[in-house]
Amino acid sequence: MIILGCDGLTLSFGDRKVLENVSFSVQEGDRVGIVGENGAGKTSLLKLITGEYDGVGDVYISKDKTVGMLSQNAMADGDGTVYSYLEQAFSDLIEREEELERMRRRLDVTHSVGITLSDAYLSDYTHKLESFHADGGDHFRGLVRSYLSKLGFPERDWETPVSRLSGGQKTRLALGRLIIRPPDILLLDEPTNHLDIQTLTWLEDVISNMSCTLLAVSHDRFFLDRIATKILDIDGAKAKLYDGNYTAYVEKKKTDQQIQRRHYENQQKEIARLEAFIEQQKRWNRERNIIAAESRRKAIDRMEKVEAPDPERRGVRIRFTEGSESGNDVLTVNGLSKRFGDNELFSDVSFLIKRGDRAFIVGQNGSGKSTLMKILRGRLQQTSGTYEFGYNVSIGYYDQENQELDENNTVLDEVWSEYGKRTQTEIRSALALFLFRGDDVEKKVSVLSGGEKARLTLAKLILRSNNVLLLDEPTNHLDIKSREALENALSDYKGTLIAVSHDRYFVNKLCTRVLDISAKPFADYHGGYTDYLRYTQSQSVPSGEKEQVRSGKEENRRKYEEERQNRSDQRKLKSRIERQKKEAEQIEDRLAAIGIEYKENELDYKKLMELDEERERLEDRLLELYEQNDKDEREYAERFGE
Repeated sequence: MIILGCDGLTLSFGDRKVLENVSFSVQEGDRVGIVGENGAGKTSLLKLITGEYDGVGDVYISKDKTVGMLSQNAMADGDGTVYSYLEQAFSDLIEREEELERMRRRLDVTHSVGITLSDAYLSDYTHKLESFHADGGDHFRGLVRSYLSKLGFPERDWETPVSRLSGGQKTRLALGRLIIRPPDILLLDEPTNHLDIQTLTWLEDVISNMSCTLLAVSHDRFFLDRIATKILDIDGAKAKLYDGNYTAYVEKKKTDQQIQRRHYENQQKEIARLEAFIEQQKRWNRERNIIAAESRRKAIDRMEKVEAPDPERRGVRIRFTEGSESGNDVLTVNGLSKRFGDNELFSDVSFLIKRGDRAFIVGQNGSGKSTLMKILRGRLQQTSGTYEFGYNVSIGYYDQENQELDENNTVLDEVWSEYGKRTQTEIRSALALFLFRGDDVEKKVSVLSGGEKARLTLAKLILRSNNVLLLDEPTNHLDIKSREALENALSDYKGTLIAVSHDRYFVNKLCTRVLDISAKPFADYHGGYTDYLRYTQSQSVPSGEKEQVRSGKEENRRKYEEERQNRSDQRKLKSRIERQKKEAEQIEDRLAAIGIEYKENELDYKKLMELDEERERLEDRLLELYEQNDKDEREYAERFGE
């Protein structure tokens, strides 16, 4: 049964068309993930569905179905406490409970004085009591307590006024109120923002077991893989619905684009062939030739034209350079702790980061991940303990709050003020890689969106050539293409990485070391994040299996060392292949230039002999490069599967 339908939705802001003729339908129980680049119109689509925006086209919602939406920056508000705010999701049950209590007290009072109420009153009370139990009246408060805990609100915080919560906490609380009693059609705009990995996993389980229909805008690929049964792709103001989760959508879209490109090219070849035939017949200009030409022209006109595939828009291009190499011991941390008043975030944190490590700091919200990063950056003072960076360490820092940006600067000035020795052309070229082009560079930092600020911070970071990167939630505000570009750049980065992230795709792709700040005691695990999760689960096994766990830990360490060596070999081999290709290109360019010089010096036999010798030497070297490059690329493909 179709519960939601959109027909010909079109929306423009000024001259910019955000959505054009968007049509799709959603079946009851579908869970639809909505994807697209920043600014593609995902949030605008949700606002058209709710009626907040008034565009062209029609939205159909099945009769008597309720719609609820959590906007991207939604926050809990009001004068109540954390507990009472979430409890108000069950306001109807609370009112019915109060009515039943009044009726029960009346029954008690009349019974104590020997008065018997009417059968109708007793029947009404019994009916309301049974209905209250059937609708969850016995367990809704237990559900509230469970949701609060899962959303990162320990019992000690339940009586905290909502007004005293942080922005992230208010967003989580608003999310909880919406999903604890979901409407028939639930619209979520970036619901994974401000959630730690544990809460994300819980949210995915909750959504997967919901009976309501869901439309969720998200850049979290792991989330979309777990919850989505369909993906709505918004690209170039158009939209297309795909069956399956995010991974299935990526493959299907790639196949669709290949098929469309092939059909378009084949049709263009056929049209070109017919056009050539028509021109030939016109030149002969006989009656039968003219008839044949007209016949082919009609054939072209009757064709159902295949649209040219949209040119792939260039996304963010990122490449981190390491600069000078650091010492082998990059960072030594001993007994670090941080306390705010009576609240101790973490204690006795000790670890040693080696050159080339890719360490990710994980833990629940409020455990102090960002605080630890700020301490390491020198922005906050630790309560106790020490930390020391090693020899020749150069630190690049990415702050999820973008606090190192001057709101009064333009985009151009923000970068130029730090890299004044570079020309304006160089700065503009660097900004263009991050999609700041033309008049965009004259925008004030204060008017930039969250995604634009994130890109500007990354643009500044890549110009520094640091050998150690401290990244605090670098994927926040980035769309999927930008996240993938960042992942690929960090995969090629030869320096040391210390990062905080709740993007599990991002963590799984890059992590070789897990630092769990919320574990008691602090956990320092050598290996990938998925391996770490398996390891933590194994800690709950019976005592008789502990030896197996210990051997598994040793095996993980061995795998880590092997993986680290493989990464090193991979980087070296890839670098060698790139150097070979670059040298080959230079030689090919020189050989082309020699060909031109041959013509310019036809009568200068001495010059021609010199050019011949140079050409012969270069051709021999080029052949060596081709052979070595072919051998290295085969080795790379066999060893690393690329």
